[in-house]
This record gives sequence, structure tokens and C-alpha cells, in this order.
Amino acid sequence: MANTSSAKKATRVASRRATVNKNRTTMVRGYVRKVEEAISSGKKADAEAALKAAAPQLARGAQKGVMHKNAASRKVSRLTARVRAMKG
Repeated sequence: MANTSSAKKATRVASRRATVNKNRTTMVRGYVRKVEEAISSGKKADAEAALKAAAPQLARGAQKGVMHKNAASRKVSRLTARVRAMKG
């Protein structure tokens, strides 16, 4: 248990930040999941629209520190390649 007042405050702040970061991570994963579902359904227009919505969210997740910048870039790149490879 924290003994000093600054350590107690740091614990409270860390708890609040963890909640915010968990929500952000969940939101980003949801956007990625929508792109993957659109790809698996075979609807290229839907996949492109979902990717257009997901790319800024991934970048924002990297900017806010919930994921690494390179990981976000890699996910966007791989999703883009999968969408472009779709027929129709």
C-alpha cells in the first residue's frame, strides 16, 4: 500500500488512465474487427468503408500510447493489402 500522499495520488491516476486506455484499446480492436468481417463477407465496398474509418482510429491509438506506432502502421498496411486483393 502506498504510504505518501503523492504515491496514493499516483495510484488513483494510474487507475483512471488504465480505464481510459482499456476503452481506447477495445474501440480500436472493434474497428479492426469490422474491417476483417467485411473482408470475410466478400463485400469490397463495405471493406473499403470500414478501412477508411479504422485507419485514423489506429493512428489515434498509437498517438495516445495504447499501441506502438509501428504496430498501428503494420495493421493498416496489412488490412489495406487484404482489401485491395479482394475481387469486385
